[in-house]
Amino acid sequence: MNKTNRPSNRAFGLPKRIVGARSHRLWAAIGAMTRTGLVLGLLGVAATGMVARATYLQLIHKDFLQGQGDERFLRVVEAPAHRGMIVDRNGEPLAVSSPVDSIWAHPAQLLEQRDRWPALAAALELTTADLEKKLAGRETRQFVYLRRHLAPNVAEQILQLGVPGVYSQREYRRYYPDAEVTSHLLGFTDIDDTGQEGLEKAFDSQLRGIPGQKRVIKDRLGRIVQDVESIQPPQPGQKLTLSIDRRLQYHAYRALKAAFIQHNASAASAVIVDVKTGEILAMVNQPAGNPNNREELKSDLLRNHAVTDAYEPGSTMKPFSVAMALESGKWTPTTPVDARGPFRVGRNLVRDVHSYGLIDVTRVIIKSSNIGTSKIALSLPAEQLWKFYKDLGFGALTGLGLVGEQPGVLRHFKKWGGEIGHANHSFGYGLSVNMMQLAQAYTTLAADGVRRPLTLLKREEPLDPAQERRVMSAKTAGQMRSMLEQATTQQGTGAKAHVPGYRVAGKTGTSHKSIGGHYARNRYFSLFAGMIPASDPRLVMVIIIDEPKGGVYYGGAVAAPVFGATMGGVLRILNITPDDMPSMKLAGMETPPEAKKP
Repeated sequence: MNKTNRPSNRAFGLPKRIVGARSHRLWAAIGAMTRTGLVLGLLGVAATGMVARATYLQLIHKDFLQGQGDERFLRVVEAPAHRGMIVDRNGEPLAVSSPVDSIWAHPAQLLEQRDRWPALAAALELTTADLEKKLAGRETRQFVYLRRHLAPNVAEQILQLGVPGVYSQREYRRYYPDAEVTSHLLGFTDIDDTGQEGLEKAFDSQLRGIPGQKRVIKDRLGRIVQDVESIQPPQPGQKLTLSIDRRLQYHAYRALKAAFIQHNASAASAVIVDVKTGEILAMVNQPAGNPNNREELKSDLLRNHAVTDAYEPGSTMKPFSVAMALESGKWTPTTPVDARGPFRVGRNLVRDVHSYGLIDVTRVIIKSSNIGTSKIALSLPAEQLWKFYKDLGFGALTGLGLVGEQPGVLRHFKKWGGEIGHANHSFGYGLSVNMMQLAQAYTTLAADGVRRPLTLLKREEPLDPAQERRVMSAKTAGQMRSMLEQATTQQGTGAKAHVPGYRVAGKTGTSHKSIGGHYARNRYFSLFAGMIPASDPRLVMVIIIDEPKGGVYYGGAVAAPVFGATMGGVLRILNITPDDMPSMKLAGMETPPEAKKP
């Protein structure tokens, strides 16, 4: 149809404007439908893609994604293990580990919170300058301590401040209930709970716990929000049961401290040994510090003088020189000795405080005669005395395992320097010993001549006879105890060691202190070594006071009273039957009911 023949709008009777409007709406509708379909199509494609992607991630790529998530939020952390307890022979705690919290920070995060520092520093009892110093130069690190070993409630208050980058960590801190009373013996641990001195160091491998491991989930701030599993449970340290009796430790400490203060001494030590077992029931020292306060600890306050110091024992060695002579068969307790002085030995003179004239061997011990002891010792070969001293344990470590123990000095007899050296060794000069060696030797006398190894650990089983060694006959040991008992009467030098109701056997000693190879003027060691009850010894106690001042320095006046002051309470605690009722009545004390020996 050509243009002239095409029907016009007018042929249908419709106005031209109406027809145009309808056409426009038609095309608009078609366009709208097209766009809607396109959008719906795109959404469908996207949904299909998301479903496909989710299916791929959940089913095919799951292991990889789980691993990546674990790396970001799942962590393996250490589970702390507490240190083993140290208890006395009766199970009373001497050292325990208490839970504490340490506050730490993520340096980079905390450096972004400087406006929160004043409140944080105040809670930590620090200054903002302290915080600055702790974080300086550590921006790239993941961990820095802000404050160690806080009480858990204090740490919680700090965390409640909500400072980003600040966290807590559970740890353990060592606590010593008896503080300075046991400080020298137990020692202490450092802030990481590692033994530094004393038994804490000697038995560190046994006491130290083995930390465990656990898998946890942390949030984006590094806080643990869930424990997932235990990989390896923590293993607490082993409990250490000592031979020490906490009650006896306190009595010995109190008496020793009183003497230390009274005589303004430089140091002092005391030890109590169970004769039957070789167990050490008490070991105390002065001066002392509180191991619960590490900031005030000083080396001299923690020095265990009982094992770290070696000294010339003076007259406390005389009983062993005489015992050696009795063993030889050449001497008896009643053999006379000319103790008139001075006694010339080569170009040297041996002197006594008084000239005792002609006395027997027993009175040589009672009066502590240097001249008498020298003559007895010189009547026998020097080698014999040297071997006897070695058999008693002098010149060798006691085997207690304490850090810093000194073996002392016992030179070969050929190096004693002739007869004067022989004489000097007989009354306690020319050699050096530590207090535990002296205690072991007196325990041998008390145990009928059998030397038993000393121990700081409670013996759960009877001592193996193979560990014992006979050093002298029971007869000789008994004779020496009888002499030593007379030495603690009013006629002897150890009268102030008296304990009402009990017979005491013991020996005093006073030795010059050697400084730089020369004997210092007016500087002495005051000693007493004794056993009780003398009729059947159960306990041996040795006391040493270093440099007593004020003009009183003899062992009988300074050290012997500590024995009496300690043993009065100790014997009652152990319920040991008195063996001297007349002295108890004389002292105005009530006769106790019959006691059973423990």
